[in-house]
Amino acid sequence: MKHGWMIAAVFSLAAQTAWAANISVTDAWVRATMPGQPVGGAYMQIQSDADARLVGVSSSVVPRVEVHEMKMDGDVMRMREVKAVDLPKGKTVSLEPGGFHIMLMNLKKPIAAGDVIPLTLVIESGGKQQTVEVKAEARAMGGAMQMQHPH
Repeated sequence: MKHGWMIAAVFSLAAQTAWAANISVTDAWVRATMPGQPVGGAYMQIQSDADARLVGVSSSVVPRVEVHEMKMDGDVMRMREVKAVDLPKGKTVSLEPGGFHIMLMNLKKPIAAGDVIPLTLVIESGGKQQTVEVKAEARAMGGAMQMQHPH
């Protein structure tokens, strides 16, 4: 009887993975923060082999995590929380400064360059949800935003 239960468990796992989209996350990083700064940002490239949506993010080391979008409203750049980010099949979606990004809120201590922040992405595809674990390394403030000066 125990053997039959194991086979059922294996088939159950196979059925679960059959609906799951294959999600690829690359270049995940977090902007290092200053002492006393209560929020930070996380960025990455996400690609799915099926139409999917990023519907949530959490972290074991950050009290509150939200997905936000920055966009122009007239001549004012506004940031707002979004409920989901579409991940069209086969297309790389960038979470980046000035666009969709992940807000790390209510930080208890600064994020230092080199720190690794664990993030759990919640992806919805075909009416089902799956999680993707991501490790985002903190980069110094100037590193990603250096200006290029013409010679």
